Amino acid sequence: MQTHRPLGVTIIAILMIIIGILSLALGALLLLILIGIAFIILAIAYFVMAYGLWKGRTWAWTISLILAGIGIILGIASIVSRNGSGAVVQIIINAIIIYYLFRPNVKAFFGKTSTPSLSGTT
Repeated sequence: MQTHRPLGVTIIAILMIIIGILSLALGALLLLILIGIAFIILAIAYFVMAYGLWKGRTWAWTISLILAGIGIILGIASIVSRNGSGAVVQIIINAIIIYYLFRPNVKAFFGKTSTPSLSGTT
């Protein structure tokens, strides 16, 4: 596993922390109505993801890909439903995240390097 954290991973982790803080603040404001609890849970999830990305955990790489894929699907659905203000930006950002996470140095940081097959040896 690569020990040097790529700059983009640091940026994504910091963005997750910021989103987590905003979700926590919104959740605290809305706690009087039940929806605030959902934002607090979302904030905790963002903090956990930021930690995993910061530390190069394999699960964080996988979950980030899944969430970015879901973000693209939701963006497309938003455009199709003609309620797509900001959906194009959402799609572009998530596509960049997916592309970036598949860069060789980023995959190496998360321990996602492919090893050659040994099927030809006896």
